[in-house]
Amino acid sequence: MEKFKTLTATAIPLDIENVDTDQIIPARFLKATNREGFGENAFRDWRFQKEGTVNNNFVLNQSQFDGPILVAGDNFGCGSSREHAAWALTDYGFKVIVSSFFADIFKGNALNNGLLPVQVSPEFLKELMTAIKVTPKTEITVDLEAQTIGIKDSNHKEAFEIDAYKKTCMINGYDDIDYLLSKKESIEAFELSLQ
Repeated sequence: MEKFKTLTATAIPLDIENVDTDQIIPARFLKATNREGFGENAFRDWRFQKEGTVNNNFVLNQSQFDGPILVAGDNFGCGSSREHAAWALTDYGFKVIVSSFFADIFKGNALNNGLLPVQVSPEFLKELMTAIKVTPKTEITVDLEAQTIGIKDSNHKEAFEIDAYKKTCMINGYDDIDYLLSKKESIEAFELSLQ
């Protein structure tokens, strides 16, 4: 996984609540067994009309909005437990998802795949959403080490929670196996102490 410490970037405002994993990646695209290629079908049924033409009314298709941060409505990632949703979002290019609530399984899948879910208060979410809609080039700063998110060059900032183990993994670019390997010397020393 890629290391994550601080990200300052523009964001895409997905002002929709209760976005479930089938909306993130429709079930008909779950046939692949590796993580590559899911991004092209992220939000497929919202990005395209039924006949296959681009839906210009959907925010991901609007050129004024771009960036690796998705600011979404409340209850993001609900529905089925498919890990493919996290794969699709990371393959599309997102590094951070911001919402006022995440489904637990989605949150775990995101963290396991190097995608940082940042849970903020409903009030701060509304503030972020408004700032991005009014000024699409608004930059958001996510500081994982300090556990803060804010609007760049302003005093508008909020703290967020993250599991300490997952924070360590993201900062170092570890998956669970990498983390164990980073403790190899300590494990070997412990084993020797038992002999």
